[in-house]
Amino acid sequence: MDAVDRKLLGILQENAKAPIQELADRVATSTASVQRRLKALRETGVIEKEVAVLDPKRLGFGVTAIIAIELERDRLDQIDAFKRKAREDRQVTHFYCIAGDADFMMIVMANDITDYETFTHRFFYADKNVRKFRTSIVVSTEKATLKLPI
Repeated sequence: MDAVDRKLLGILQENAKAPIQELADRVATSTASVQRRLKALRETGVIEKEVAVLDPKRLGFGVTAIIAIELERDRLDQIDAFKRKAREDRQVTHFYCIAGDADFMMIVMANDITDYETFTHRFFYADKNVRKFRTSIVVSTEKATLKLPI
């Protein structure tokens, strides 16, 4: 990956629908070169997917919760089951296995506090393997991005 690839990626992080001609003009190369580069970046997995970024508030998600989770046991099958459950749950938008005081950190979107409470009962209280979870409710979002510092 060279400087032109990085510049292309930076532009695409701002607007994934930028026309090929615009990309070529902005990186000072041919449209054929841009097309080859984009194809290679997609095939190698540098570009994983191109998605629409939605506004959670406009879709009715009034609560963003950041949750630290500790599991009761360290059995691999139980850890794998918990990971699978988190990956499959539609309200869990980010899920990380971490080092430190907790085992996992997740970000959960909910319509309101009642919806979040329903999530906790379904996801945590019903799971005998969850020892403890600590929730921080987001009061205001000062920055939320998927852009990488390239």
